[in-house]
Amino acid sequence: MSLIRRLGLLAAAMVLPATLFALPAPDGGSVGPGSASLAGQLLIAAPAMADPRFDHTVILMVRHDSRGALGIVVNRPVAGRSLASLLEALGDTDTGVAGSVRIFAGGPVQQDIGFVIHSADYHRSDTVDIGGRLAMTSSREILHDIASKQGPERSLVAFGYAGWMAGQLEGEMAVRAWFTAPGDPALIFDEDRDKVWDEAMKRRTRDL
Repeated sequence: MSLIRRLGLLAAAMVLPATLFALPAPDGGSVGPGSASLAGQLLIAAPAMADPRFDHTVILMVRHDSRGALGIVVNRPVAGRSLASLLEALGDTDTGVAGSVRIFAGGPVQQDIGFVIHSADYHRSDTVDIGGRLAMTSSREILHDIASKQGPERSLVAFGYAGWMAGQLEGEMAVRAWFTAPGDPALIFDEDRDKVWDEAMKRRTRDL
């Protein structure tokens, strides 16, 4: 099953219907003359970021090519949900599973769409590679595997994403709205969420 429907996200006292959505695999193509894809890297909002939706955000870039760019904000936790409640929302009758996951606000676009970002040790047929060290899987089965301790070592469930049309991100980079840093799994999964932006800034490799 490549799409998970009817999954609820509790945010701002609202329950949003959600779907786990499979992105097309990055094409690996150049984004323009002299440019390289940022897929697998972190995009860090500059301190003077004018858009309040991205204030102090850190974004894992999932795709960046000639078609545009897409990333998932990794430092805005929203709420916790038990795996049993998530599976029950999907109509799964096996709701006796243990464990819970932390839900993140992944970005302002299509906040009813969910993504599971995870370590590269886990792979299914619909898994999308992100820069070699990270991945994204969209099937319901990943929730079962996480519940049964057969899933990825580390994972992050987010709803919504940050998206840019072709050339849009390059324009924002030209006016120094963003910094970049390597996509360190420790920052994405392990670091205290309140410290992710500060730590990412310390590790930035390019001022844009």
